[in-house]
Amino acid sequence: MYKLSSAISKGLSLQNRRMSSDEAIDAAEHLINFFGFNDRVIDNMLEPEDRDAFYTMEDIGVLQTEREETTLYDGREWRIHYWILNVNKIEILSKFKVEEKLVEESENFEIYNQMPEDFWKPTQ
Repeated sequence: MYKLSSAISKGLSLQNRRMSSDEAIDAAEHLINFFGFNDRVIDNMLEPEDRDAFYTMEDIGVLQTEREETTLYDGREWRIHYWILNVNKIEILSKFKVEEKLVEESENFEIYNQMPEDFWKPTQ
């Protein structure tokens, strides 16, 4: 679980996207709940929001897709789409070293310091 959550966090960091370690652990658990002890999951069992998460994992290389075509008895072609854990990429990403860059406050952020505190209160 640690390797997968680390791979997710580091994979997103390489795309200049951030995820806290708790969120990465949750995402890893979410994936593992689908895969269990298997390395592939059939796509049609996913809900749309789960599929969106899987596409994000595909973007960072943690998941891959595969499809299989078969001919039905009536002659029609049927496509089955699978999601596959990319174990090699998970290993590579989990060992990857990511440097944290802190954004220094600059004059670009000064405008926020000049705004009154009540500016940030929600309006009704």
